[in-house]
Amino acid sequence: MSTEISGSENTATTDTTLTAPESSLPRIDPHPQPASDDDVVAVTGLVKHYGDMLALDHFDMHVRQGEIFGLLGPNGSGKTTVINCLLALLTYEAGTVSLFGKAMTPVSYGLKRRIGVVPQNVAVFNELTVQENIDYFCSLYVPDRRERDPLVQQAIAFVGLEEFTKFRPGKLSGGLIRRLNIACGIAHRPDVILFDEPTVAVDPQSRNAILEGIMHLRDAGATVVYTSHYMEEVEQICSRIMIMDHGRRIALGSADELKDMIDLGERITINTLDLSEETLRSLEALPFVVKAEYDGTDLKVACRRGERNLADLLDLLNGTGTNIGHLISRPPSLNDVFLELTGKALRD
Repeated sequence: MSTEISGSENTATTDTTLTAPESSLPRIDPHPQPASDDDVVAVTGLVKHYGDMLALDHFDMHVRQGEIFGLLGPNGSGKTTVINCLLALLTYEAGTVSLFGKAMTPVSYGLKRRIGVVPQNVAVFNELTVQENIDYFCSLYVPDRRERDPLVQQAIAFVGLEEFTKFRPGKLSGGLIRRLNIACGIAHRPDVILFDEPTVAVDPQSRNAILEGIMHLRDAGATVVYTSHYMEEVEQICSRIMIMDHGRRIALGSADELKDMIDLGERITINTLDLSEETLRSLEALPFVVKAEYDGTDLKVACRRGERNLADLLDLLNGTGTNIGHLISRPPSLNDVFLELTGKALRD
């Protein structure tokens, strides 16, 4: 493990990886998600209003044992409301929420013991040390100190904070604070863990460590519900992904299955300084072109699926005498799918 203390701010940083201790209306897929015997989390037909505003519109979500389930949606789509209903922090007008086949209510203390929450906003006490914070949050679920002490030590080891147990949060780097936040949410060994934007404002090295740690938790048997603004994270670690908007599910599947739901092909960017308006109009008229944009330097073309999209595009440009510089062609991304389905970027 490599550790560094910066002299100017006395802020601790580390590159330790997380390792498991040994001990509007939807456009696609509007039908209810069928339940399964493997479901750990079952949200069915949920309806929730805030005054006259419909926040959840007969929303369904079923999460299977041992999977990392991605929940995506633009701001205001209902993600936070779903999570709060799942935690029995909100009432709702219709529908059911169950965990391990049992109804989740405000007094379902046994079920709540099996849930861990890692919130987007870091929820730790600056007056307590790293170890004291983890011990406090674990004590909310495990009051017996003899049972709790080894759990706290395992959580510290899992997130790689062994050398920082006596530090207070204000002396930790952003990445280490995020790790502390995770340790506080998982120390009591929950069966279901809700991660809400756990990698916000951390460096790439810490982000990779956090993602690896989440996959270790899954491998150890935990079920994870994961929300993030970073599409590449969701695509990397989630076996299934749900896109929601306006309180309803729009699409559900693996990243590849979501890409197959819509008619997306290559995204082509060509550097050229002499594209004429006439040539641009000819490009837009090609049957496989969804959209063509030119900013005076780069031509950007969104294509439908097809094997000869790029070849036909180059044939047209060469035929008009257009000078072509560098060219980039990439397959559709999960972000393209999200934008196509919701009409919004994820951060909107």
